[in-house]
Amino acid sequence: MRTLNGPGLFLAQFMGSQPPFDTLDAIAAWAAKLGFKGVQLPSWDARVIDLERAATSQTYADEVKGKLAAKGLAITELSTHLQGQLMAVHPAYGEAFDGFAPANVRGNEPARRAWAKQQMLWAAQASRRLGLTAHASFTGALAWPFMYPWPQRPKGLIADAFAELAARWKPVLDEFDRNGVDACFEAHPGEDVHDGATFERFRAALGDHKRCCLLYDPSHFVLQGLDYLEFIDLYHPYIRAFHVKDAEFRPNGRVGAYGGYLDWAERAGRFRSLGDGQVDFGAVFSKFAQYNYPGWAVLEWECCIKHPEDGAKEGATFIRDHIIRVTEKAFDDFAGGGADTAVNRRLLGLG
Repeated sequence: MRTLNGPGLFLAQFMGSQPPFDTLDAIAAWAAKLGFKGVQLPSWDARVIDLERAATSQTYADEVKGKLAAKGLAITELSTHLQGQLMAVHPAYGEAFDGFAPANVRGNEPARRAWAKQQMLWAAQASRRLGLTAHASFTGALAWPFMYPWPQRPKGLIADAFAELAARWKPVLDEFDRNGVDACFEAHPGEDVHDGATFERFRAALGDHKRCCLLYDPSHFVLQGLDYLEFIDLYHPYIRAFHVKDAEFRPNGRVGAYGGYLDWAERAGRFRSLGDGQVDFGAVFSKFAQYNYPGWAVLEWECCIKHPEDGAKEGATFIRDHIIRVTEKAFDDFAGGGADTAVNRRLLGLG
């Protein structure tokens, strides 16, 4: 068994226009002061990192690492959630997702997708230069509008969607493989990979590509009514990134899983700050220790009630207190008698 790395902090929800949230130097100092040991970098935010430069210049990559190391921080992973989303977008969501792309490719799906693919290739190369072995992203979605089976789905529709999704991602995953990095897809509503069954379908369409891995976030499973602990039992060999995020699901006579188009605070399923929701993180961290999870525990703060700065401060302590320093010996070693083949054979009645 191994002890998890952490606590880490995903910077995406904290970057802003005012100090200390407007530059990497300032937000890194703030995060370190709260007790975080690592940061996950949103690669689309130029204030945090220039993805192309990190992919093509070892000097620049070393500068970014050094800047954080000076604050006592490591890079946990790069994130391309926004770029990954644009690898596959159903036309119903084309305009809604245009804001994730630069102005010169908006409204032009082929150009936007080509931009997203290049971003992903750079992410693989930048991760290697930064000394990272895991990367966080989304798969995007072609089939999501058909998630609920009404109207009845035409036969073969979902198979065709996943075949196309795999065809788009295969060359990107090959680049991740060349760079020795696992691409960790967050199973997330709005993505074609949003639970275990869809992850299995995606991997099968990819021919079980070894770099197709998972980012585990239990909050999304709470809102789906999925057993987030058994998910770890089933898929731990593929989990290489971990967002520590809490949620609660309290359905009533008015709203349930679909939320009734209400704002977040009024929904039955809500994201909450760590410790304020329903996720059994004691059990989650125990399973990660048991299964030798090799990566970081990274706070992703999303709460419809609590202030983000309070969520971050409390979250650093919460994760630190939940990380299990694994044992190096069995609890009953004191009663052991050592190995003796002759004794073992006698005990088994073998002479």
